[in-house]
Amino acid sequence: MVNLDAADPLSAPLRDAVGAELAAFLDSSGRTLLELGPELSDLVGLAEAFTVGGKRLRPAFCCWGYLAATGGTDVPTWVVRAAASLDLLHVSALVHDDVMDGSETRRGLPAAHVQLAGRHAAGGRRGGAAEFGRAGAILLGDLLLMWSAELFDQCGAPESALAAARPLLASVRTEVTGGQYLDITAQTRQPLDARRDPASVLAQVRRVVEFKTARYTVLRPLQLGAALGGGGPELLDVLARYGSPLGRAFQYRDDVLGVFGDEAVTGKPAGDDLREGKLTVLIANAMAGLPEADAVRLDALLGRGLSPAEVAEARELIVRSGALAAVEREIDAAATEAVGALNGVAEPARTALERLVAVATRRVA
Repeated sequence: MVNLDAADPLSAPLRDAVGAELAAFLDSSGRTLLELGPELSDLVGLAEAFTVGGKRLRPAFCCWGYLAATGGTDVPTWVVRAAASLDLLHVSALVHDDVMDGSETRRGLPAAHVQLAGRHAAGGRRGGAAEFGRAGAILLGDLLLMWSAELFDQCGAPESALAAARPLLASVRTEVTGGQYLDITAQTRQPLDARRDPASVLAQVRRVVEFKTARYTVLRPLQLGAALGGGGPELLDVLARYGSPLGRAFQYRDDVLGVFGDEAVTGKPAGDDLREGKLTVLIANAMAGLPEADAVRLDALLGRGLSPAEVAEARELIVRSGALAAVEREIDAAATEAVGALNGVAEPARTALERLVAVATRRVA
């Protein structure tokens, strides 16, 4: 049993409890995997490294969703274990994301595919190191996805609770995978399309945000926890009306940090989203708001290995376009909408969820 504090909804005891459940599960599952051969220690070590720390937002939303259904502040260990499975799902997605985006770092460490490529090269092995790294990271992501399902199924919940929650867990797996494909499809559009047809581009990017982030990060974890606690359709609807706008605001903050974040805090290179050429709401708004010549210049900067001076130039263009201010207004409006949806949630969960709005939207990493 873990006692949660509504005034500190991401408290150290909650994060520590989730971390302990993950460590115990990975220790057991890792030993089983190593029975196949010592080479698999690479995957076990990376799984352990990338599941240490993190904000634990998804497990927290799951636990507070449970308390929204049950009241009080005590969360059974089996709920924490079920919530922890969401972090394995999350790290699976991050590993795959880094392969798809060609990202070099994750959580202040070299990305999984980079580490595996480095080990391949250092060992003087046959074949391409980069290809080996990508293949190994894809398999690591697959393994974490399977382990997330295993941890949830073995969490120790009553069968009735598992039966209520499984359809929601199936939904989030489908939605995040579909959202990822929607994202890579959206990224095939030219950024300058946002100048020529801003409504179409923004609608497409917002759909990505809804399914890749909002439902996966906030809405479904909340509903999953509520279902585990016996919450009915009315509560799940309230949590959806809270989770969708908050999840969107969370992603918009992520987009801002991907361009303007401090590398020492975010663990990602400054301006990383610019180098990846990501088409986000921020970039779409910038393209729509800039004069033609400036939009062409910003387009030329995207998707390249930028120098610090070029990162600064791109940032200045985005600010001058009004896009940063517009996204900040959207974040504030979505946060207000989320808080307003909580009228149907009882204390202390309501206070915790209000505080999580600030955590998700005002973060710096």
